[in-house]
Amino acid sequence: MGIKRFLRMASEAVTKFIFIAAGIVICAPVFLVVTGSVMGQGDLYECLAPVFQQGTGFVSWKLIPQYPTVENYIHLLFYSPEFFVLFWNSAKLVSLILLGQMLVGVPAAWAFATYRVRGKNVIFTIYVVLMLLPFQVTMLSSYLTLDSMSLLNTHWAVILPAVFGTFPIFVIYGGFRSLPIALIEAARIDGAGELRIFWLLGIGLGKGGILSALVLGFLEYWNMIEQPFAFLEDKTLWPLSLYLPEISWTQAGSAFAASVVMLVPAVFVFVMGQDYLEQGIVYSGLKG
Repeated sequence: MGIKRFLRMASEAVTKFIFIAAGIVICAPVFLVVTGSVMGQGDLYECLAPVFQQGTGFVSWKLIPQYPTVENYIHLLFYSPEFFVLFWNSAKLVSLILLGQMLVGVPAAWAFATYRVRGKNVIFTIYVVLMLLPFQVTMLSSYLTLDSMSLLNTHWAVILPAVFGTFPIFVIYGGFRSLPIALIEAARIDGAGELRIFWLLGIGLGKGGILSALVLGFLEYWNMIEQPFAFLEDKTLWPLSLYLPEISWTQAGSAFAASVVMLVPAVFVFVMGQDYLEQGIVYSGLKG
């Protein structure tokens, strides 16, 4: 018994060590960005000298800055007007995309989940196939369609393709499918109209799937790069995710500070919607 207990404790210790080590490795880039955002120009130049001078050697890093400062944040927030323009662009794009996805995706997911229509499974299968296609596959067709509609180089070129995306429908559909069919049938027998059933039962009881789609959508579109880079030529229309590559290495402090500021909304949404995010993962695994 003593040997078995020792082996079990050793196995648990090794497992904990592996998970802790993996967590440190995963969180290390975030920690480096945060520490870099409060480093002064002297510390940054000393650590990144091989990059600045294009010389030999390796980049070094300080776990604790020698002279911490908030100068980078002050410069970013008060002396970089282009940062606020792109931040507003990101907020505008994400808000309109999520609003459009709810207006289109929620009724569509409810119809797929509750109504018996001939050919429904075929259409839903097509939706799933479209969801699996990466952006690079549909980029050319989307570009030609948007060009024919004279929407290129406008925010609508990014918003409209995302609004009619299939992934939120798939996630919300899983939430609606978790509702008991008997409950919906009982509401119909009691004389409730379809709109009332949709509002009270669908929206009321299936809000977990809806909120999980919102969380996943925010995390995806807050960090999107390929869509605006392909469809927006005017840099004043770019979202914040395209601002960071435009910062030169001589402004490393501002780049680190901008990365932290951009990370804050995503972390906030993730923490607040973590439970709904887990529900979305569960719903996406349900069979249709």
